Amino acid sequence: MASTFGLEGKVVLITGASSGMGEAAARAFAREGAKLVLGARRKTEGEAVAAALNKEGAEATFVQVDVRKEDEIQNLLNVAVKKYGKIDIAFNNAGTDGDFTPFTEQTNENYDSIIDTNVKGVFWSMKHEIELMLKQGHGVIVNNASMGSYIGFKNGAAYIASKHAVMGLTKTAALEYFPKGIRVNAVNPGIIDTPFQDRLWGSEEAKQKFAKSTIPERIGTADEVAESVLFLASDKASFISGHGLIIDGGYTVA
Repeated sequence: MASTFGLEGKVVLITGASSGMGEAAARAFAREGAKLVLGARRKTEGEAVAAALNKEGAEATFVQVDVRKEDEIQNLLNVAVKKYGKIDIAFNNAGTDGDFTPFTEQTNENYDSIIDTNVKGVFWSMKHEIELMLKQGHGVIVNNASMGSYIGFKNGAAYIASKHAVMGLTKTAALEYFPKGIRVNAVNPGIIDTPFQDRLWGSEEAKQKFAKSTIPERIGTADEVAESVLFLASDKASFISGHGLIIDGGYTVA
């Protein structure tokens, strides 16, 4: 199949690639003919994703990585560089929802867990990716933020704060490095049908009830997010940097 986005042969690094939007992005990039280096904490699931892609004729390597640990992020990049000599595109997708509770019941442990994954993990990933991309003279970074980067959400203080931070990192890096050949953007998904949403709503009935109350009256798909990631990663978005693309079916404009 011909590449729609001109990504054939590009080396793509994806964190949180064992399920959900990370897995969907991996499959989408594979369809385009990209070479994949996939990272995730869950070894069995991550290896299964890579194996399935390889069986379908793609080229995918899995590396177990916990983005709360900077040395493991560095190792992930080192594997990519050792194998391919570069990273053209990075999709920093790994994240956690933590516990959704009233503001005064948010614990320090929950706050630390969310910030370590969603903020430190993205910061360290970007830092080391940018260092490599500066040496290359080119590169594209797409971060997975959330529509919660722009709005509040009851009982989600720590999570919402972390996603505001991801957009802050995205915008700042975009200002610094666009002149040096590196574009940095983010996708900001709304209610997407992933294991994350299953945990958040607690039941399929509650999830679908909420979905019916939204403008499109349905939940978005991980594949719909993946297509937006491909666009931002491609030269079709060559003049877009520092942007957070909201993929929420119009939820935030209602």
